[in-house]
Amino acid sequence: MAATSTLPKIVIIEDDPALQMVISRFFENRFQVTVFNNGMDGLAYLQEGNIPDIIVSDLNTPQLNGYELIKQIKSSGFFNAIPIMILSGEESTESRIKCLEAGADDYLVKPFNPRELEARINVILKRSGKIFTTS
Repeated sequence: MAATSTLPKIVIIEDDPALQMVISRFFENRFQVTVFNNGMDGLAYLQEGNIPDIIVSDLNTPQLNGYELIKQIKSSGFFNAIPIMILSGEESTESRIKCLEAGADDYLVKPFNPRELEARINVILKRSGKIFTTS
C-alpha cells in the first residue's frame, strides 16, 4: 500500500446517500474524499484541524445549510481560504447569486455530470494555486 496520499483533499457535504456514493466513487482515485451528511458535522471536522483543499456542499442539508456553511467558513480567519462549491437542485438565479455573494466559488445545479463537477473543481484548485492533475 502507498504511503500517505498526496491526493488533494475534498470534503463532500451531502445528505442524499445515493449522491454521496456517486461522488465518492467518482473521486476516490482522484481525491482523498471525506463525506458528511450535514453541514454541522462538516464544520466540526474543520474545527478539529482538518483542512481540505475544497469543500463541495449541497445547499439544502440538515442542521446547517449551504448558505450558513459558507457564512461560517468565510467569516473564519482559519478557514476562509478553503474554496467552496455548492450543489443544488435550485436553479434560480437568485439562489446562485446569494451563494456566490456569500463567498461560494461556484454553483452547480443538480442533476449534474460528475465530469463537469471535476472540471469545475480543477478550475477552482488551479485558480487557488493548488494545481492538481487528474486523469
